[in-house]
Amino acid sequence: MSDAPNFPDKLLIQLCHYKQKSNWDCGISCVLMVLPRIYRESLLKHLPDVCKVEGFNKSTWTIDLCYLLKKYNVQHKFYTITLGIHPGYSRSSFYRHILSKDEERVKKRFAAAKQNGISVRKKSLKMQQILDHLKNGPAILLTNANLLFCDICKTNRLTSELRKCFPWPITYQGHYVVLCGYNCINNKVYYRNPSLSDRVCVMSSNDLEHARKSYGTDEDIILIYS
Repeated sequence: MSDAPNFPDKLLIQLCHYKQKSNWDCGISCVLMVLPRIYRESLLKHLPDVCKVEGFNKSTWTIDLCYLLKKYNVQHKFYTITLGIHPGYSRSSFYRHILSKDEERVKKRFAAAKQNGISVRKKSLKMQQILDHLKNGPAILLTNANLLFCDICKTNRLTSELRKCFPWPITYQGHYVVLCGYNCINNKVYYRNPSLSDRVCVMSSNDLEHARKSYGTDEDIILIYS
């Protein structure tokens, strides 16, 4: 982590936690966490209609989250290493069943992003760049849920430790979280996991790197400016 003089040793962004209701709405739950309260209440009230109008129903991609943020005037930038859909995902067990219904919409939304005022850049961000951003606001990250764990609540911790002793193939399970802080002294990052109840989870920045750069994530990240 940075030792720059204007980079604080510790940072924690206060957010209103929102737990996902289903197995598909982790991304929307992350958006709810970063929305101003008035917009959060509006989205919750009209969520079924919004999902229908936005066209994603019960399958959200990162570009969908960007359109949702734009709808509620939240300034953000989307970074990814794949503009559109990675051709290799047609062979992925995670993506295979959703590509047929999502591919056309996702490609159109990428193509129309600029004219809709949505900033999308094809770029891999380094962890330090992400942490530097946090002084401006939180970040929504796409991760592999099977590589996430928490040092405090011990979620997935046993699985992580066993994997170090007995390596086995890691499957991909896409899952969005909100990065909300860090501690440079012990090389930890803070995040909110919408699959859990109200809490701040902690893991090392190196382990989070593995989770967010796992094949299937495209290193998708939305930097929020609040």
